[in-house]
Amino acid sequence: MDHFNYQGDQLCAEQVPLRAIAEQFGTPCYVYSRATLTRHWCAFDEAFGERPHLICFAVKANSNLAVLNLLARLGAGFDIVSVGELERVLAAGGDPGKVIFSGVGKRADEIQRALEVGIRCFNVESESELARINAIAIELGLVAPVSLRVNPDVDAQSHPYISTGLKENKFGIDIQAAEAVYRDAAEQPGLRLVGIDCHIGSQLTSLGPFIDALDRVLLLADRLAEQGIRIEHLDLGGGLGIRYTDEEPPLPDAYVAALSERLGERSFEVILEPGRAIAGNAGVLLTCVEYLKPTPTHRFAIVDAAMNDLLRPALYGAEQEIVPVQRLGAGALSSKPSTAPPGDPYREQIGASLVEQGLESTIESAVKQRGERTVEPTVEPTVELYEIVGPVCETGDFLGRARRLALAEGDLLAIRGSGAYGFSMSSNYNSRPRAAEVMVDGDRVYLVRRRESISALFAGEEVLP
Repeated sequence: MDHFNYQGDQLCAEQVPLRAIAEQFGTPCYVYSRATLTRHWCAFDEAFGERPHLICFAVKANSNLAVLNLLARLGAGFDIVSVGELERVLAAGGDPGKVIFSGVGKRADEIQRALEVGIRCFNVESESELARINAIAIELGLVAPVSLRVNPDVDAQSHPYISTGLKENKFGIDIQAAEAVYRDAAEQPGLRLVGIDCHIGSQLTSLGPFIDALDRVLLLADRLAEQGIRIEHLDLGGGLGIRYTDEEPPLPDAYVAALSERLGERSFEVILEPGRAIAGNAGVLLTCVEYLKPTPTHRFAIVDAAMNDLLRPALYGAEQEIVPVQRLGAGALSSKPSTAPPGDPYREQIGASLVEQGLESTIESAVKQRGERTVEPTVEPTVELYEIVGPVCETGDFLGRARRLALAEGDLLAIRGSGAYGFSMSSNYNSRPRAAEVMVDGDRVYLVRRRESISALFAGEEVLP
């Protein structure tokens, strides 16, 4: 469940109309719901009951400091794959003792920094990496806590680009070879073995692959115990899917119940690394229709968001629900954003929260800065089949295909399910500034990342003398 719902004909984030947010901050703009993030993290945490566990949010899904800080305050740990993500977690108030460092290509400086701040453990993906961590730990006079990421050769039944648990993938150590690697690691003075890690892929919508992988991991844990190698935790990664269109993935409580049934009386602490399942449906991408372009074969709706803002459709062929910010109905479709009338409570609340942040405090000033729309529809739009595309110079720059919508130029659309792998995968392709990000908390709106300026695009560059 998320907190993006229609109130009358207006789509709202919690108690705030998205139209008001678009008018204040412009488009494209990412909008996150604090209540949804909280609800989704707590669903995982509470499902475990008294069983020892740690829920580590996958920072790669959404690395905004406000998101990380909110989760840190809830007690979350964090799954990172770079020193940049580590520094973000620390800046957001995260506990380094709850940080898991994953990833196949950890540099020496990244390992050193992680050891210095005292992370929870490294998920090690190769024998070469194990040797590097051991050497750096010895040099620093430390002992590195490590778990080995094993590759169980389980088909996640997801897109091949996000399937990570097959033997042909680059991730992890072949589970058949893992025992020997554990035995060798147990002899190294700079290492302390603490767990087994396994992550088979992303956007899984059935429990079967998870349980198959867990069964194989438990067999490995049993064999290690027979050799005197005691494991403290099982890190089962992330991967639980969400509903983008018509998927019906299991909920966290059903997932955890299935894991607990398999674990039985075993005393392992369980670590999970959800990212999408926490943040995905906690965010939308707001975008404005710039042009409607009919051709002999298609009707194109050209919007101001593009593949540089939301890459998933172009990269994976992913489908995300695209809905109007104002639903079809009497007076519901207007190409010109309406400014809230004087005395409007949303206008007053948004203004108040921005004054506290030292930002613009009126909707009118923001509208003036971005330029008011001047195109007025002469007839009420009818439902048509549209290709939703962006301004980027690539045929693959699409956000949605064959979508039934009634559109006019200037209309606002919300792309649901954009809270994960949205902004974090965005780029400056075509020298496009990255979008603003805002967080809604009840009836309050907070700018949590300013829209990138044009000058920032080349601020770090130099011309030759």
